[in-house]
Amino acid sequence: MNAPSDLSMKNDDVLRVELEVFRREHRDLDDAIHALAEKGTGEQLTMQRLKKRKLRLKDLIAQIEDRLTPDITA
Repeated sequence: MNAPSDLSMKNDDVLRVELEVFRREHRDLDDAIHALAEKGTGEQLTMQRLKKRKLRLKDLIAQIEDRLTPDITA
């Protein structure tokens, strides 16, 4: 009977680790985008791809945060 609660705890722990990894990647992408913008080499396709990846990560981060944050009804 304790297995389901252990599984949910493990999932939350895994999600927390993934959340930190995704946040770090999001920051790294932000730095890369700023570096390309400052460089001004006109690599628009690369910039678009980085920005799309950053947006996907932002959505994924929000989904994980929603799952980890308990619903509080007042």
